[in-house]
Amino acid sequence: MKIKNILIADDHDIVLAGTTIILESRIQNAVIDQAEDYPQVLEKISKEKYDLLILDINMPESKNKKMISEIKELDPAIKILVFSAYEEEIAIQYIREGAEGYINKLSKVDEISEAVNKMFSDGYYYPHGIVNQLLQTSPLDLIKTLSEREYEIFNLMVKGFGNLEISNAMNIQMPTISTYKKRVHNKLKTNNLAELIKLYEAYIS
Repeated sequence: MKIKNILIADDHDIVLAGTTIILESRIQNAVIDQAEDYPQVLEKISKEKYDLLILDINMPESKNKKMISEIKELDPAIKILVFSAYEEEIAIQYIREGAEGYINKLSKVDEISEAVNKMFSDGYYYPHGIVNQLLQTSPLDLIKTLSEREYEIFNLMVKGFGNLEISNAMNIQMPTISTYKKRVHNKLKTNNLAELIKLYEAYIS
């Protein structure tokens, strides 16, 4: 089975050790790495390929919501599970920046392992309270969740640009474009180009 490379980022040794033990015992083929501050997160992601980042949003030298876009710039394909004791209202802000999930640090062991398994099987994990709040989000609010680069690609897509044209226009590699396209569709809750164009015409043009 495929190796699941996981980076746990937290500045508390007990949390790092405890979470590592939980995941190694409950997640098949998990290979765990650790980071103790935000600069170390960026350094590791720039050098190694991780499938999942479990991110404490209150680490030393953290940059609040800006961390999500910075991490995604380094690796657009990495999944980010926000790991925090903050209330869900705070977590939603990070999800709207591009994080794929949230789990409270006070959750039980079963919930933590379920969240990580869902991140690998479904690509996201949102507790019920967050789902309800996200469903209340308007299409315009969804558009505002796009990063600057995602918004550029969204514009080029609705104007009929193909992957090669987007690659030339933005000077990014073809596989990266496909990843960005998936993120645009996920954030805007669309399934195809026609739905994207309809959204664009209704709220932007």
